[in-house]
Amino acid sequence: MDSLDYTFPPKPKPLSAEEKSETINRIKQLLIDEDAVLVAHYYTDPDIQALAEATGGCVADSLEMARFGRDHPAKKLIVAGVRFMGETAKILTPHKEVLMPTLKAECSLDLGCPPEKFAEFCDQHPDRTVVVYANTSAAVKARADWVVTSSMALELVDHLDAKGEKILWAPDKHLGGYIARETGADMLLWQGACVVHDEFKAKALQDMKKLHPEAAILVHPESPENIVAMADAVGSTSQLIKASQELPNETFIVATDKGIFYKMQQLQPNKTFIEAPTAGNGATCRSCAHCPWMAMNGLKAIEEALTDGGETHEIHVDEALGKKAMVPLDRMLEFAATLK
Repeated sequence: MDSLDYTFPPKPKPLSAEEKSETINRIKQLLIDEDAVLVAHYYTDPDIQALAEATGGCVADSLEMARFGRDHPAKKLIVAGVRFMGETAKILTPHKEVLMPTLKAECSLDLGCPPEKFAEFCDQHPDRTVVVYANTSAAVKARADWVVTSSMALELVDHLDAKGEKILWAPDKHLGGYIARETGADMLLWQGACVVHDEFKAKALQDMKKLHPEAAILVHPESPENIVAMADAVGSTSQLIKASQELPNETFIVATDKGIFYKMQQLQPNKTFIEAPTAGNGATCRSCAHCPWMAMNGLKAIEEALTDGGETHEIHVDEALGKKAMVPLDRMLEFAATLK
């Protein structure tokens, strides 16, 4: 499915400084009253990330979000991110109430990998080990042998390749191609792409590098191959944050969702972070380096999730499907633990 087929949702109405402060204070009290904890992805609004940190929650990539939600004692999880993250949290903690600011926050990788078509694809290649990226539906995860995040995908595929296994990979073609090039593994790729990372432009990035020759280029491997080839560091959101701390450069051009800048700037306040270009030669970008579905997460929507609850915000996953999806997710978490 081409990203041009997607209808992007409206963003939340901006709040005044007073409205924002009042809403944040109400949410803080509701989190206590409801025995809830806020788990937010690095790509959500900075105000949401700051609120999660201030209330004992978690700001992380999808793997750490999954771990945190599983291990935290709160009865309710508020997952600020996109739908597959809420589903993953529910699969790992079926006894908890899992709420999201909006259930309409989708993911182009998830939407571009329909469960029925993916099952047919798997059936056509029964000799391959099925490895799917975390950015997929519960039904796609249930069809897989392994689930991975970008922070551990290289290690996992290398491990399987060493055992002589051939891989069927879904859904991101760019991440899959990067892993295949790095590991040399035999990988058959589903042809999905992230609407944000797919838009980074090599010519425009080259021009930007000329303007900032001292800058290091940080790239998420969901980006096209010609963007990855220009990188000084390639990795997941958490790995790119780490690179921004460890590399000696004072300026960074960052090819991933610009929501990550909040954490990068927080950890390195004296460094400069620049968005990698998503439009070249005057073209108009569609995502402008920020996931349109991530942008649906707003403070008012979090407050509504804590007051309205299951009416319009609760994630449900079929019990039998959840148990099937739990198998590759458990494998992911167990394998990730060996990497620490």
